Amino acid sequence: MTNAYAVQEAASRSAVQIDAVFIFITVVSLFFFFLVEGLLIYFAIRYRRKKASEDAATSDVTSNLVLEIVWVLIPSLVVLAFFTYGYVVYRDVNTPSPGASDINVTAQQFFYEFKYPDGRTEVNELRVPAGKPVKLIMTSRDVLHGFFLPDFRLKQDIVPGQYTYLYLQPDKEGTYDIFCTQYCGVGHSTMRAKLVVMPAEGYAKWASVGKVAGAVLSLPEKGKDLLAKSGCLGCHSTDGTIKVGPSFKGIFGREAHLEGDREVTADEEYIRESIYDPGAKIVKGFPNIMPTFKGRLSGDDVTAIIAYIKTLK
Repeated sequence: MTNAYAVQEAASRSAVQIDAVFIFITVVSLFFFFLVEGLLIYFAIRYRRKKASEDAATSDVTSNLVLEIVWVLIPSLVVLAFFTYGYVVYRDVNTPSPGASDINVTAQQFFYEFKYPDGRTEVNELRVPAGKPVKLIMTSRDVLHGFFLPDFRLKQDIVPGQYTYLYLQPDKEGTYDIFCTQYCGVGHSTMRAKLVVMPAEGYAKWASVGKVAGAVLSLPEKGKDLLAKSGCLGCHSTDGTIKVGPSFKGIFGREAHLEGDREVTADEEYIRESIYDPGAKIVKGFPNIMPTFKGRLSGDDVTAIIAYIKTLK
């Protein structure tokens, strides 16, 4: 097990990028620190106070416009460079890569549950293939939790009642620690998990064995059954046909046009909110008659329904 407080290796592209930002800021800051302190010491010695007789003549210099512009402009450009570099890396780290695999993460006192698209569920161990991007869709069953991967330099809060996201680019094979960074109760210190980055062939073998052993429905299959049993398909179609409500076909990732000339991307959080609080965002042209399914569909049920809707391209 690695030490959480030791210098961690860079296990992904995101770690290299984030490390580079901090190194850049540190080097530039140290350069200007020594420059300013060096000039301060030099001027303090060079222009130290002399005897009273030698101070009779007073300098006529009251200001220097060029100097004032320089000492305002240079720090401003340095701060702008910090912001620009940091923003570019932040945007890259928080942008999903094409072809990313979706894995649902549910945090609960005091463990993590990882649910794979094929229906398998693992506790406190997340396995992913090396070289393939991963999108973690996270929520909590109870209190606020944190998901921290020191070796990836990535951290994301896990909030009850909504989805948050974390994007991984697992480049290097190995086993890495996952910690909870929010004090979530008396067992907080024991809330730890492992990320196992496997070779592609090894992961495929593990996934096939796990699925046969589990003998469970995949998430999309479970979601399809839930939609039918909950009566959702009476108002929503899966083939593009318009009924009482909008069709599920092709809805995921699309811009939804709402009442009041608003637009919102139909992502996981939008679908979750529409199931639990259907009156929050009304699609333009459709009546506000959908009942809430809060208390009728669990968080796991909603996860499965979303997985099925994603397949309706």
